[in-house]
Amino acid sequence: MNVTLYKLADEYLIAAEKLQEMDMPPEVVEDTLESISGDIQEKATNIAMLVRNWESTVEAMEKAEKEIASRRKAVENRINHIKEYLLFNMQRTGIKKIDCPYFSLSVRNNPPKVEIFGQPPDEFMRHPEPPPPAPDKKAIAEFLKAGNEVDWAKLVQTERLEIK
Repeated sequence: MNVTLYKLADEYLIAAEKLQEMDMPPEVVEDTLESISGDIQEKATNIAMLVRNWESTVEAMEKAEKEIASRRKAVENRINHIKEYLLFNMQRTGIKKIDCPYFSLSVRNNPPKVEIFGQPPDEFMRHPEPPPPAPDKKAIAEFLKAGNEVDWAKLVQTERLEIK
C-alpha cells in the first residue's frame, strides 16, 4: 500500500494527540511516535530523492537549451552572411531578379532610415517617463531589524526546504 506523506503526517498528529490524552508513560509515547516518524522520514527521503532527480533533469535541460541556442545563433549568423553574400553579388552584377521553380530572388529598396551623426535639437528628443517610486525593501528591512516599528510594514520569517 502506497501511503502519502500527508496521510502519514495526519496519522502522526492523531497518534500524538491520542497518546497525550491517554496519559501513557513517556517511553511508550516516544516509541510509538518514533515508529510513525520513521515512516515519515523514509517517505520524506524518497520524495527528496525525487526532487534531486528532477533538479538534475532541469540542469541538463538548461544546458541543452544553452547549447541549442548557441547552435541556433550560429546558423542564424551563417544565414545572414550567405544572404549578404548573395545580395552583394547580385548588386555587383546588376541582376535585380532571379526566378526559379522553388522561389524568386529580388533586390528591393528598404524603407528610408534616419542616421544620426550629431546631437539633434531637444524638440527631436524623447523624454521617457521616470519609473514610479517603489519601496526599498532592503532599507526597510534594515530599519525594522534595528528595532524600529511602523504600522505599514513588518518583518516576516518564513521557512524553506533545503536539500543538500
